[in-house]
Amino acid sequence: MGVLDRFEKGVENVVQGAFARTFKSGVKPVELVSAVKREADARAAAVDRNRTVTPNEYQIVLSPADHESVESWGSDALVHEIEASLREHASHLHYTFVGPLSITLGVDETLSTGRYSVTSRTTRGPAAPATSDRPDTRNPLIDIDGTRYHLTGAQTIVGRGGESDIVVDDNGVSRMHVKFEVTPRGTVLTDMGSTNGTFVEDQRVSEVTLLDGNAITIGRTTMIYWNAVKVEDM
Repeated sequence: MGVLDRFEKGVENVVQGAFARTFKSGVKPVELVSAVKREADARAAAVDRNRTVTPNEYQIVLSPADHESVESWGSDALVHEIEASLREHASHLHYTFVGPLSITLGVDETLSTGRYSVTSRTTRGPAAPATSDRPDTRNPLIDIDGTRYHLTGAQTIVGRGGESDIVVDDNGVSRMHVKFEVTPRGTVLTDMGSTNGTFVEDQRVSEVTLLDGNAITIGRTTMIYWNAVKVEDM
């Protein structure tokens, strides 16, 4: 059994185990996991020899009965499982997202129980979840306590509030804490008037041009910054 086969089986066991008692008829969660991955595969496009882009926004439309089942158990839990599975799938196949990964659920009154549809689109955002542990040829990368993001926009705001581009769950972080600006001269980090300050390599800063590998601390959260990689260095 190959790596992908073992992964598929593992996802099936986890997702089916979590939802089996709820979904006794109609569509099964593992079917939705597989359908979203098939959509990602079908829409994946190689933009050069080092980069294959796949959609980052997906909508799953369910029948009224299946949608009611999802809501009664907890739609957030199901979406989380599908997102985690898709991230892992993209990592195995070296797909790139150009914006935040989003999966939404909808309902179509004309669908019968067990029927569903999946649509997708690519929407560029200021930050995109990384499917590799290194930057790509275009965008710098930050690691926030083990979760990685490419800085795909001209500026990206990190903070605790929902208005930030990347939200961190840390009471020591201000709602809009720091701003990353990607410029031709490098990535500039700016503290946005935060309460507890921003530290780069343990030094409090208000604005600084980041160096490859810099450690940034906001509240109790640590971020590591990496520059984009030039094609000739790959």
